[in-house]
Parts: sequence; structure tokens; C-alpha cells
Amino acid sequence: MELLFGNLLNVTWQQMVMWLIGAVLIYLAIKKDMEPTLLLPLGFGTILVNIPGADLITESGALTSLYNAGIANELFPLLLFIGIGAMIDFGPLLSNPKLMLFGAAAQFGIFFTLCAASIFFDINDAASIAVIGAADGPTSIVVAQTLGSKYLGPIMVAAYSYMALVPIIQPPIIKALTTKKERLIRMPYEPKNVSKLTRILFPIIITLIAALIAPSAASLIGFLMFGNLIRECGVLNSLSDTAQNVLANLVTIFLGITIALQMQADKFLQVDTLLILGLGLVAFIMDTAGGVLFAKLLNLFLKKKINPMIGAAGISAFPMSGRIVHKMGLKEDPQNFLLMQSIGVNVSGQIASVIAGGLILTFFAH
Repeated sequence: MELLFGNLLNVTWQQMVMWLIGAVLIYLAIKKDMEPTLLLPLGFGTILVNIPGADLITESGALTSLYNAGIANELFPLLLFIGIGAMIDFGPLLSNPKLMLFGAAAQFGIFFTLCAASIFFDINDAASIAVIGAADGPTSIVVAQTLGSKYLGPIMVAAYSYMALVPIIQPPIIKALTTKKERLIRMPYEPKNVSKLTRILFPIIITLIAALIAPSAASLIGFLMFGNLIRECGVLNSLSDTAQNVLANLVTIFLGITIALQMQADKFLQVDTLLILGLGLVAFIMDTAGGVLFAKLLNLFLKKKINPMIGAAGISAFPMSGRIVHKMGLKEDPQNFLLMQSIGVNVSGQIASVIAGGLILTFFAH
């Protein structure tokens, strides 16, 4: 009996706390339907890695092998970017290129958080923490890994957890920064015919421009735009469908359960981890605020007003943020359809976040 149940005595209260955290993540995935393909494996993995003596976290364990094969060499994030690229329709953005400005404005939180985090952490760690604000898990992983941050685990967990919590985080910030009158502004969608040639050339041109400006982002932007090229070329439809569904979901599941390797109690339950989670939240808030306030600033000079809520979609949480803005618009006015404009801003934020991550690497990678 002692042989069978003796391991129960090895359980610490810290590990039980992590079990509770894992259970909360599973609850959010199942009950609240918050990014279940990510939070469910992350939550279950958190419970797994906090079982005393579990073989999957040893040097040759299953999760350690997955981590070395997919995250340590950045393979999983890059493969996921192919899937994300295949999901993105740049049509609304190409119909209204000025929406790209909102994607750039919504990266303000990254650089604000960089300044704040540098007070508490070394500059490379601070830069890695700041990229949590990109609302882009793969970019956060690549930046933290490349800069050699010793806080890779908390950064990954914060980035993906906040991405899943965007429906909770963004609405109160948007409401606090806008008036009822502003939220009621209608923006009729005026679609323009975007040629197939334009759609094919766009990912190629963006890759060239972004990689020349920030060479360290070449792999990130390249894989993202390659996925989009698969979508738009018209001759790889089955491969595009596979990338959007099978590949993206499978890699996300592997990412979630592999990231859980960093959720071991002795690594996670530290003051620095709580500080990183707090700074990540600040980055998300400032990114959202930056996009909304930029739209309000433009309205001071525009005759045809912009609904400032769409500025919040400039973060990279695609397509969640765009949908949130659309739903908020419908709640204020059932006839106010902001989906196409908010998605256009959202995809511009995806590009801008990758470029921002590349600039961080350019400045701080040695």
C-alpha cells in the first residue's frame, strides 16, 4: 500500500494551487468557450506537470521532448503562423488601406510596457515581457526565445491566457474611453473590388518590406504571409483548408500542452511571475487604449467620423478582437455593422505586431 499511495505524501500545497489554476483554465475552456483548443490542453497540462515524480517532465519525458522539438527551436509558433495566415482575408484592409494606421497605433502598449518593465527586469527580459502586449502568442514565444529570457514560461502563459481573455479585458476599456454617441457612429461598409493579382502580390510585397525593415522578423512575417499566399493563390485550396483547420488546431493543442511544461509550481509561483502577469495586462490595456484614442484623435480632423471602437481591434488577437468590436456595435445599435471594418483593423494589427516584435529583436538581439 505504501508503494502504491506513498507518492500522495509528496504533493505540496504549491502543486495543489497549480491544480486549481489548471482546473480554472479547463473551466474557462469548456464552460465559457474561451479558446478551448488552447486553454483546455494548457489547463490539463498544468495539472499533469504538477504531479510529483511525473515521468513526462523528466529530461527524456514526453513533454520535455515536445518542448525541445517544437518551442525551443520555434517550430510550433512558425507552423501556427502558416495556419493563421491561411485564415486571414486581407480584402477589407486592401479595400481601405488607411485601416493599417490603427494596427500601428495599437502597438503603443508594447513600447509603454517596455519602459515600465525595464524598471524591474533586465532589458532583454523587459523587451520579451513587453511583447505580451502584441496579443500574439507565437511572436511572444519567438522574441522571448531569441532574446534568451529566463521568464519564457510566464511570458508564454501570460500571452496566451490574455489572448483567450480578450472578451473580458477589452469591452470595459473601450466603454471607459468612449461616449455613447461615439459608440453609435455608423460606418457603412463600401467594398471595393480587390483583384486576385493584388491579393497574391500583397503577402509577397509585405514580406519583402517587413523583412527589409526588421530582418529579425523575416521568419515570422514570412510564414504568416506564406499561409496567406496559399489561401489566395487559388491552386492550393485543399492545402489552404488543411492549414486553416487541421494544422492550426493541431499545433495549437501541442502548443498548449507543451507550454504547460513551464507551469510547474516551483517555476511559476514566484513574485516575478505575478509581476510579469501584471505587466502583460498593462500592455493589453495600453494597446487597446492606444487604438481607441488614436481613432478619437483622427475624428478631430475628419468630417466623416470613425467609430473609435474599431481602434481597439488593432491588437493582434485575430479574429477575437474584431468580433468583440462588432458585437459591441450591435449591442449599442442593432443596425450598426462594424464587422468588416473591425476585421480590417484586426488583420492590420496582426501584421503590425509581427513587425513590432521584429523591431524589438533588431534593437535588443545580439
